[in-house]
Amino acid sequence: MDPSETTRKRLEDFTRKRKSKGAVKKMAESWKEAEPLSCSICLDILRSPVTLHCGHSYCKDCINGYWDQEDHRGVYSCPQCRHTFIPRPVLNKNTVLADLAGKMSEAEAPTPPEKEVVGPGDVECDFCTVKKLKAVKSCLVCLASYCATHLQPHYESAAFKRHKLVEVSASIQEKICSKHDKLLEVYCRSDGQCICLLCVMDEHQGHDTVSAAAERKEKQKQFGKKKQRYQQGIQEKEKQLRQLRQNMKALQCSGDAAVDQNEKAFAEIVQMAEKRRCAMKELIRVQVKAAMSRAEAFVDRLEKDISELRKGEDDLKQLSMTEDHIHFLQHCQSIFDGPEPDMSSDLNIHLHTPFDFVTKAISNARDEMENMSKVIAEISETIQADSDPKTRQEFSLYSCHLSLDPNTAFENLLLSEGNSKVTWIKKAQKYPYHPQRFTKYDQVLCSEGLSGVCYWEVEWRGSRVEVAVCYKGAELDESGFGYTVQSWCISLSNIGCTFWHGGSPTKISNHCSSTVGVYLNHKVGSLSFYSVSESGQMMLLHRVHTTFSQPLYPGFMVSKGASVRIMSPK
Repeated sequence: MDPSETTRKRLEDFTRKRKSKGAVKKMAESWKEAEPLSCSICLDILRSPVTLHCGHSYCKDCINGYWDQEDHRGVYSCPQCRHTFIPRPVLNKNTVLADLAGKMSEAEAPTPPEKEVVGPGDVECDFCTVKKLKAVKSCLVCLASYCATHLQPHYESAAFKRHKLVEVSASIQEKICSKHDKLLEVYCRSDGQCICLLCVMDEHQGHDTVSAAAERKEKQKQFGKKKQRYQQGIQEKEKQLRQLRQNMKALQCSGDAAVDQNEKAFAEIVQMAEKRRCAMKELIRVQVKAAMSRAEAFVDRLEKDISELRKGEDDLKQLSMTEDHIHFLQHCQSIFDGPEPDMSSDLNIHLHTPFDFVTKAISNARDEMENMSKVIAEISETIQADSDPKTRQEFSLYSCHLSLDPNTAFENLLLSEGNSKVTWIKKAQKYPYHPQRFTKYDQVLCSEGLSGVCYWEVEWRGSRVEVAVCYKGAELDESGFGYTVQSWCISLSNIGCTFWHGGSPTKISNHCSSTVGVYLNHKVGSLSFYSVSESGQMMLLHRVHTTFSQPLYPGFMVSKGASVRIMSPK
């Protein structure tokens, strides 16, 4: 007999016993007048009531549903008195009961509590007919769900004692065999699936089968081992976490000490430079004053000589009257390089040697400052390099989950493995139109935009692929990765690899393996590409230092016959 038919019969028997024994006195008192107007099948107020020849009344849908299950017998009976009818009676609506039931439903029928009303995501009671209420339990024997009212027989009647109630579930059909419409009670170890008892004697005959409870007990043992591994993993990760926090604290202390030392050193340099500047300034003034004093003495002497020579030659007179000392000083070197004048005075040397020395000394000091700036720049680059992870395990701490965006894939790119792999195929895919789809280049972007510290690895195969990051924008559809200032990519092939940005290539001398790691520190503007060996060794291919103004989206160009797979974080 069908489980639902058996359940209905048991519900009918239980209803009759409740009425005959006066069970649930409180309910009987409150429904004393309404009881004749209730259907003994659904236990609700009569809806479209019909009256049989034996005098009992039912909901039209309830009695028809009950008799539909008796069609194969050809004999129809009253669910209460068991009076039989041959042939199946024609049912006519009892208008008097319909009017009374309608008034009772509107005026006296109790309103179900708010919590029993079916809401979004709730499961309906399979036995409510007038107004569906929320189911509170599901029965694995009846294969049905019940509200609080219709669930009472399972608690109060011995006929339902062996039934198994579980938390209400909308997927109760998943516990039923789709072939035999029976409850799944057996587990087939040979095929690794749940089956019913008929399946054991059918297509699973001769297989290694056990009860679901026995298999669960076995799986539960495996859970213990799995739980132990989880606990070991938790302990190891907590140990690593403590060590990492200690390292972070030590790093912070070291960084603070380095900053203090840096400030102190540069303050001393500035103080020393300021002291030297003042000393140099005073020295220049002293030298100028001494030189001017000597120059004045020479001027007196020359004026006396010129006065004597003026009598002899007019040209010498004109020349002797020239007192353009600035012009004289600016062209002192040409005077040194020219033939020595036929005169015993060392005027030029005494006047200009101190200033040549000062100019040269200042020039040397400026060169030393430039060298120091280069050293400081090298220190800064070393600090940046030292701050990046060194081992694959350290990089994995920043692993991020990526998935390919189907809305951006070029028509010859096939996405697979849960949008983690892209392969170039000859047959164009019938992708729907999307404004972000690449239509000119064999490219695809990931769905995730990155703006923190991230690391990901890809495995590539074929003749040539490109691993890139970029800003999202319309210009990407017009240009390939690396041909704009908004994208950075490394081109990988069997003959070598090249970094591209803004249309400018940078040849990379190191050979790249089939696995590439990408490390992004968005905040500090650092982007690094690594070749990852089978043993996990990291070899830097290229590093970029810039300023990122937007989130970066990982992307790939896949040439004919090639493929790229995003590796799961380890």
